[in-house]
Amino acid sequence: MCMVRCMRRFSVQKSVETTENSTNRDAPRKISMPDPSALKFRKMSIDQKNGMPVEINNNNIRKESLKSISVKEPQITEKEYDPYDHRDVKHSNSFAGTLTHLLKGSMGTGILAMPYAFSNAGYILGTFGTIFMGALCTYAIHILISSAYELCKRTKVPSMSYPETARAALAHGPKQFRSLSKYAPHACNVMLVSFLVGSAGIYIVFISSNLKDVIDHYQDPKDQWELRWYCLIILGPLILLNLIRRFKYLVPLSLLATVLTSISFVIVFYYVFSDIPDLSKRTPIAPVGKIPLFLATVIFAMEAIGVVLPLENEMKNPKQFNSLFGVLNCAMLPITFLYTSLGLLGYLKYGDDVKGSITLSLPDDEKLAQSVRVMLSIAIFFTHALCITPATATVFEEYVKPRVSKRLVLWEYITRVTLVLVAFVMAICVPYLDLFISLIGALCISMLGMLFPAIIQTCTFWHDYSGFSFTVFCLKNLTLALVAGYGLVFGVKITVEEMVLRFTQGE
Repeated sequence: MCMVRCMRRFSVQKSVETTENSTNRDAPRKISMPDPSALKFRKMSIDQKNGMPVEINNNNIRKESLKSISVKEPQITEKEYDPYDHRDVKHSNSFAGTLTHLLKGSMGTGILAMPYAFSNAGYILGTFGTIFMGALCTYAIHILISSAYELCKRTKVPSMSYPETARAALAHGPKQFRSLSKYAPHACNVMLVSFLVGSAGIYIVFISSNLKDVIDHYQDPKDQWELRWYCLIILGPLILLNLIRRFKYLVPLSLLATVLTSISFVIVFYYVFSDIPDLSKRTPIAPVGKIPLFLATVIFAMEAIGVVLPLENEMKNPKQFNSLFGVLNCAMLPITFLYTSLGLLGYLKYGDDVKGSITLSLPDDEKLAQSVRVMLSIAIFFTHALCITPATATVFEEYVKPRVSKRLVLWEYITRVTLVLVAFVMAICVPYLDLFISLIGALCISMLGMLFPAIIQTCTFWHDYSGFSFTVFCLKNLTLALVAGYGLVFGVKITVEEMVLRFTQGE
């Protein structure tokens, strides 16, 4: 029984499946479409090697394309060294303060010798010559400052002195000059000290000459003293003044000197503006043989090369010194105008008889003119230490201090007194103010103010120019060097010849 039942169930299921299959076969066939988001389209390409189709894999394409693209990583470059950002000046000077110091440094005995300079050139040549020399001196200072800045960037030091700038310039210049770099600081120091001590000697002659003119007016000609005695009289007070070691103690005296100098210049202009003779009585162009004396005097009067780098190094914003409307240009423009004006008017007033200082040409019998001589003598007396102090610093720090180990203060005082005595001996040997100024200008300032800056800039930028620009660069500095050489050689020659002539004539 059980077996029969099982067979019946099997036959029933079979018939049902057969019926369903026949029904599905006769019904319309449904095509199931896949989900479009699930489709993956294959990109095909032809292999260039065998010509068979291959599938392009996006991941491989991305990897190959990234390999073909060279991605430059950002390079972190070191900031260029700027010396102005690394200067640590405790008592920096403002624009106005630096301008005042530069103007004051250029207003010495040299401006009072400008009428004498015009007497050696004539009023036409003197006027244009002074303007030309003013522009040339300004250019020389500009190239010195720019060269010092470039050398500070290369050596990564905040500032440089004049001797350090000369040494660095030769060390970075042509190979033929690099062996001379160790001698450059000594050459600069010798010229700087000679200029400062020579200026101190000029101050002694100036003070003595003006005091002598005042006192001689009240003495009998038989009782009048020789100029050298006045130099000896003021020697003691000058030594005592120069024993002051700190500039800050000289500030009150310097302020007094500035006031007296300003009053004196007003009085001097009052005299030169009154009763100017006719131009026909004056020489428009002097003989060529006197031009070197003119150049030497003007260079000495206008150049403040000794104070330029120290003032620039102590500025609060040093970029304002050498810019177009910076301290240097703002100072040299009025200086050139003032020197040209006083030289022209002084020469037109007193002609070829004008003396080495215009104060000595003022009337001897007028109290106002005598007061000018006395006030300027006092002012120059107080300014004398401003020449000896930097000269002492150079000599003591560079040549004395490395050789002594004890009693340094005593040795500094000995150095100070020695330099004052050297200036005194120079004043005794050359008691002619006009020739003394010409000698120092021709010998020292022509080298410090023109020749050395030309050499320094040439060596500093020797490798930065090429082609036509290199030729122009060299010609500019060569012109500056030739003018300096002309003033040096012929200025010293004519000055020494004039000295010998005056000594032989017993003047």
